[in-house]
Amino acid sequence: MEITVLGSGTSCGVPTINCSCDVCSSKDPHDNRTRASIWIQSEELSIIIDTSTDLRFQALREKITALDCILITHGHADHIHGMDDIRPFSSKRPIPVYGNEITIKEVEERFSYIFKLTQRGGGKPRIKLNEIKPEEYNLGFKVGSLRILPVPMLHGNLETTGYRIGDFAYLSDCSSIPEASFKKLEGVKYLIIDGLRYREHPTHFTIPEAMEAAKRIGAEKTWFTHLCHDFSHKQLKQKLPDGFAPAFDGLKIYI
Repeated sequence: MEITVLGSGTSCGVPTINCSCDVCSSKDPHDNRTRASIWIQSEELSIIIDTSTDLRFQALREKITALDCILITHGHADHIHGMDDIRPFSSKRPIPVYGNEITIKEVEERFSYIFKLTQRGGGKPRIKLNEIKPEEYNLGFKVGSLRILPVPMLHGNLETTGYRIGDFAYLSDCSSIPEASFKKLEGVKYLIIDGLRYREHPTHFTIPEAMEAAKRIGAEKTWFTHLCHDFSHKQLKQKLPDGFAPAFDGLKIYI
């Protein structure tokens, strides 16, 4: 299985509009952070987690040619507002989209035109919404040969969903992980987790908080995502101990 980080940035992206700080002005391509999402490839499947606002650019950059499934963490704009960009992938069949109850409702409301009978022309994505069932939080659900285990999290007071596939887990946009979810993450070796910055934030893990969560999970290798412009890639990388690293756009992880 191959994991590609499509985007590693916070909701505004980096560079951030109307900001001339050193990181936003950086010439290092690692400091160009589009909105957070990943692409998962197995021998038979192509899956993305979140349709970020920058999906079109990300898909062109990574040369994504097919899409079999979409997993959604939550309904905030930076994580779903690229949904219309899946049109070229859904011309032959609807693409299944998975999320928790509130997320599926958000997608249905924000993209109501998808589900209405409209005139021909203009085009619209074809998707099939799948609300994660209660039993699937324990047993997981199958997409092709992959078993995907949804992991409930909290993003402030909002219920979000992380996803575990085998030894890998993706936990974006969270400020706390319930006890029951830590049990679901036992045995994870490779982890991508929300780590916005070092300063406190009401709805995101700080880097130290994310490190503590990763240590409790027992991951052998952890990458931080949803990064803001408080630090450059180089600055954060130099500061972190072994086993921890900043994610960056285009990062590939082989499992």
